[in-house]
Amino acid sequence: MTHVSRRKFIFTTGAAAAVSIFAHACTSNNSQSTSTGEQAPSANPAANVTSTKAPKVETTKAKLGFIPLTDAAPLIIAKEKGFFAKYGMTDMEVIKQKSWPVTRDNLKIGSSGDGIDGAHILSPMPYLMTINDKVPMYILARLNTNGQAISVAEKYKDLKVNLESKGLKETAAKAKADKKAWKAGITFPGGTHDLWMRYWLAAGGINPDQDVVLEPVPPPQMVANMKVGTVDAFCVGEPWNAQLVSQKLGYSALVTGELWKDHPEKAFAMRQDWVDKNPNAAQAILMAILEAQQWCDKAENKEEMCKIISDRKYLNVAAADILERSKGNIDYGDGRTEKEFAHRMKFWADNASYPYKSHDTWFLTEEIRWGYLPKDTKVQDIVNQVNKEDLWKKAAKAINVADAEIPSSTSRGIETFFDGVKFDPEKPEEYLNSLKIKKV
Repeated sequence: MTHVSRRKFIFTTGAAAAVSIFAHACTSNNSQSTSTGEQAPSANPAANVTSTKAPKVETTKAKLGFIPLTDAAPLIIAKEKGFFAKYGMTDMEVIKQKSWPVTRDNLKIGSSGDGIDGAHILSPMPYLMTINDKVPMYILARLNTNGQAISVAEKYKDLKVNLESKGLKETAAKAKADKKAWKAGITFPGGTHDLWMRYWLAAGGINPDQDVVLEPVPPPQMVANMKVGTVDAFCVGEPWNAQLVSQKLGYSALVTGELWKDHPEKAFAMRQDWVDKNPNAAQAILMAILEAQQWCDKAENKEEMCKIISDRKYLNVAAADILERSKGNIDYGDGRTEKEFAHRMKFWADNASYPYKSHDTWFLTEEIRWGYLPKDTKVQDIVNQVNKEDLWKKAAKAINVADAEIPSSTSRGIETFFDGVKFDPEKPEEYLNSLKIKKV
């Protein structure tokens, strides 16, 4: 398990923040500073009137958190394009969070304690909160598939590390022998980026708990940490990998869709007590987010989406840093390029929004693999408690999603990873037993 002292974490992220603020101060494409509740000047609402399909909501208010990442777009677009208001949620707040631990803490206290009711979140986090923090959560939708990357510092470009991590094995061993640990940035222990980094390293024979150090860093501070040498590599969502390349500070070894085709990534989750108290409002929020996901996935909307989310109160980067990878145009930074790549970030296509229970089973199995959860965790029971795919289907039908776009099974079946390893959600123990590097 990742070990990092509170003082070291605060120092690292604080110092990086100073660098990042300076680096990004001039990149915002919108110089007007507005509060979270105001509409971005670039957004023209898609819906100006309340839909006749809007449920009779118990409240028009909810507070949702997000981290500055491209895959937060559905929440931002639902706000800025008027989808929340369309379904009766006229007083929604979409509030930037400083880090994933802050997101977790604000969810724990809820809006009644000046926190938040729901969030754009790493898919495993609602489970970790439900199990470890005793704050029951619901996953209502998957926000996206793909769209992350593992990036490596420019000084390692000669190693030509890509989908295979084994080229770093000797480098990591030498750093360890010299008592200068090779460090990889991850966004949250037990989160998706931690799991992608761990899987990639382990597949190349590198033990992520013994051979390297995994360093928690907030997503917007990844590039700054690479610049000052705090980390040698990192795994994070966009646009931070693209920005690293544009600043010539490193390159993308891989995009994570290459690791696992159409892998689940972020989720939209809310506190269980809020949803149970406000079922119609929860449905209205979900309807709006699903419609926003459909909007975000249309090619003709990509430029407007990137312009909106690049605003200072959201990602606070130049829209150009977001756009190309959103289109699937990948400049890895080492001479490799892809156009309209199949492994681009998807918000709706290929059932990207549907929260498959089989995927959550994999996440929990990996949490057990790396010691974040005990081996006797009742995986299926907790998946059935947290994953509310039934509410997703209800919301999808309410906005007239075609039957062909609504999965008939809660399992996507057997998954195959880049190294040939297979995961059968009906037999997670077999998968776990087959892995050579693990904690259990």
